[in-house]
This record gives sequence, C-alpha cells and structure tokens, in this order.
Amino acid sequence: MNRQWISATLLAGCAVLAGCGPAQQGNTAASEQPPLAGARIGGAFTLTDQDGKSVRWDDFKGKYRIVYFGYSYCPDVCPVDLQRIMQGYRLLEKKAPAKVAKIVPIFISVDPERDTPAVLKTYVSAFDPRLIGLTGTSEQIAAAAKTFVVVYGKEGTGKDYLVSHTRTPYLFGPAGDPIALLPVDDPTTADKPEGSPQDIADTLDRWVQ
Repeated sequence: MNRQWISATLLAGCAVLAGCGPAQQGNTAASEQPPLAGARIGGAFTLTDQDGKSVRWDDFKGKYRIVYFGYSYCPDVCPVDLQRIMQGYRLLEKKAPAKVAKIVPIFISVDPERDTPAVLKTYVSAFDPRLIGLTGTSEQIAAAAKTFVVVYGKEGTGKDYLVSHTRTPYLFGPAGDPIALLPVDDPTTADKPEGSPQDIADTLDRWVQ
C-alpha cells in the first residue's frame, strides 16, 4: 500500500504549508493560527450511517468533527489509527468531558462495495459506540473523497482486494473549517514507541474550545 504512505506524506506537507503565516503571540489555541487554517478541505456531502439513515455534513454543524477515511477490511493502518484516535478521545474525556461532548468522531468508508451500513455498524462499535460510520454509493463516496482531498484506489481482484488511500485524521471546527491533523503515528517522545493516544488527546485539548 505504498500509495497510501506517499499520499499521507504529501498531505502532511500541505498541512505544514497551510499553517504558514505571521507569528502569533501566546501559547493557547485562542491566540494561534490552526495548522490547517484556510485549507480547502471538507464540505457538503450526503452519505448513509451505520443505522441506514441519510446523513449530511451540515448535520454536524456546531460540533467539532474528527474525520477519518478508511475501510473496514483494511488489514493494518486503519484499525490502528482508529484505536489510537478513540483512545485519545476517551483520555480527553477523563480530563475535560465538556470538550469531548462537543466532538463527533466520524469514519467514512472508501470501500462502499463491501462496507454496507450493517458491516460498518459492527466495525465502528468495536472502537467506541460514539464513532459514526458513513458509507454510500460509489459516486457519493468519490464526491466526498474529492471534497476532503482524499485519494483512494482499488488494488487487486476478487473479494480480498485492498484499497489504498490517503491517511486523513482531520479535526474540523464547529463551522466545518479544517483545524489540524491528529498525530496518529509519530510519538513526540522516545518513551512512546508505539505512538501516543495522549498526543491525540493533547491535540484535541489544544484546539477544542
């Protein structure tokens, strides 16, 4: 799945560029420019959740949103990323439950052929009952992926095919504006060899007001 890692690297570079600007004073989110401020990421979609209900991007208006694109048959990266994201989510909940109440975690499938609502319901509940799983038609998924700057593609044939895709642990604000990428893989200190849900909790704590 080399294209997945290449796309992730390119996306991370875009995030850094999006955060460039005049130096800000202070060390709180209120006085800092978010890393993805001004980036053209995210927007309207209509998809179907794990309960078979139609869901629109605007349905989450007023909430911070964690958005991750992947698929339930992903053998490696997706489950690890989702596990860390939801662990970080719960860590923050212990410290600041009022902040977590403002956050909606969303998983969008790039494999609508296999990821039916029923499949997603089983998959997302394994990470946290509050994780929302979204799927749709191939056309709906393609449109959403384009809006969220996600590149994906089917690899292989038969029922055991893989789907390469951009790694996208986005955090969006209440108005649907992109804020930052969540740190799902690279630990900030040497004593965290397997990555750090605490880093994710700290990032959420930093930007969620």
